[in-house]
Formats: sequence, C-alpha cells, structure tokens
Amino acid sequence: MKRISVFAALAAAFVMLGCKSQVAETYTDNRVVEDGGTGPYKAIMVTEPSLEAHTVFRPADLSKFSKSNPLPILVWGNGACTNSPWEHQNFLSEIASYGFMVVAIGYWPAEGARYNGPMSKAEQQIEGIDWAIAQNADKKSPYYGKLDVKNIAAAGMSCGGLQTLVNCADERLKTIMICNSGSFINPGTAVPNMPMPKKEELKKIHTPVMYLLGGPTDIAYENGMDDFHRIDHVPAFAANYPVGHGGTYGQPHGGEFSVVALAWLQWQLKGDKKAGAMFTGNPCGLESRPEWSAEKKNID
Repeated sequence: MKRISVFAALAAAFVMLGCKSQVAETYTDNRVVEDGGTGPYKAIMVTEPSLEAHTVFRPADLSKFSKSNPLPILVWGNGACTNSPWEHQNFLSEIASYGFMVVAIGYWPAEGARYNGPMSKAEQQIEGIDWAIAQNADKKSPYYGKLDVKNIAAAGMSCGGLQTLVNCADERLKTIMICNSGSFINPGTAVPNMPMPKKEELKKIHTPVMYLLGGPTDIAYENGMDDFHRIDHVPAFAANYPVGHGGTYGQPHGGEFSVVALAWLQWQLKGDKKAGAMFTGNPCGLESRPEWSAEKKNID
C-alpha cells in the first residue's frame, strides 16, 4: 500500500467547476490500498475525525458524484468482532472503486500490523449509517449531496455477519450480506461476547439477503445454510466457494468474494440488471463461474 501524494489529495479536495470549488476534504489520514481497485473510480481509505472507531473506503475523486449520481452506502463489520478492518482492506477498497461509500467498523489499520484492541460492537454499524446520512445533508461536508441515503446495505464477515443480523431490522437498509456467518444452531459453540441473534429473529429481515460462504469446510457453513433454509419471506441467495472460513478477502482485490459481493451490491443498490444476471435465471449466472455453487429463493 502507498500513501497518495499531496498533489493527488489536493486534486481530490479542490476540483474547480467554473468559479466554484468543492468543499475541502476533512479526513485526517489517507492511504491507497493496493492500486486503488480495478473499478472506474480509484479508491482511498481514510479516517474521518467526525466518526470515531470507523474507517471509510471511497473514491478518491468525489467530483464525479452528485445528487444525480450518488454513492450507495455499505456499512461493514469485521471478523472476530475486530475493531479494525485490517483483514478486509483489499475487499473493501475494491468495492469502493466501483462507486460505493464503504463505512467499516473499526480504527485505521496500521500498515503491516494486526489489531489487538477491544472487540467491536454491532451499534457501530448504525453509527456508520447515521454519520453518512448526516454528512450527506451537511453543506460543510465534502460528502454533501453525494451519498445515496436511500440505498444502504449492511454486511459483515463472521462476527460482523452476526452484527449485521442484529441490525437487520433497520428500515433504512435495502439489502444485507452475511459473509462466512449465520446465527448459531448451537449457541454453546460461540466465542464469548459475540452477538447472539436467535433463529426466530431472522423474521426481522425485511430486505433481500445474500449468504456468502466458504463451502462445507467453513465453520459457519451449517449455521449460514440453516439460516438460508429458514428464510422464506424475502428474496434470499446462498453462494458457496470452497475456500473455508477465511474467504478470499485478503487476496488481490479481494479475490472471488469481491466479484460476487460487488455484483450483488450493484444489482441491489444500483439496479444493475447485468450484475443481477449472476443471481437470476436457472441455473443462475454464478454457477457458470468455476467452483461456485448457489441456491436461491424468491429470485427469478
């Protein structure tokens, strides 16, 4: 990873439009993850002083976004309830590079270091949503009028997936993704202090939901698939790729998991029918990708 140049930061902060300029950036630190992603909008990872214990992944150049072309929002929870997205940087940067605002739970990831602090909490996803909506309405914010507050997703890996299930009833959500996770069939196997949503609470899901799992060797496979089989009241999709619990998040650009997660978000939050073809049809498009398997409900 590399720190963006002073010139690039200034260019992103002040883009001249006739005699008008954008509001100055407010971040206190910024970094390019990998090469900024493969999407059309090179992404940066930033810390925002107005949002404690969160890290934001977003396109570097905000001048391309407006009320007519806003950034949908994804709030993310990390594995092991870690209070830093250090394991998911490649994955989240890749999503941001396709025109998304990603607000991840947790502190700025130090280069080359794991996070060893206190566990995160499910409430931090809600804090991320509240912050993004407030920033979109604040004329003094660089995000003013640039965020799509009507298209918000929540997602998370392992413990982060449980945090997402805790928050699934939030009416502001348009979709959720439960990654390498699922509510426990046997709560006694859970790590202490993790969120423990009950199976009955799956009825609170009011949006389309995708389970993104690592196949039968994923320790969360049975929990996640049991969730999927119980859900019958909303569109539901279960995607499995045989890599186990760790997924592909740390691979270049997030590997195969980012391909599928990104397609789901493009379909659900941007109405992209081409991306949606990965999940529709019989068989669905995802099943043409090597090693993937899929099941779905209430999706044509």
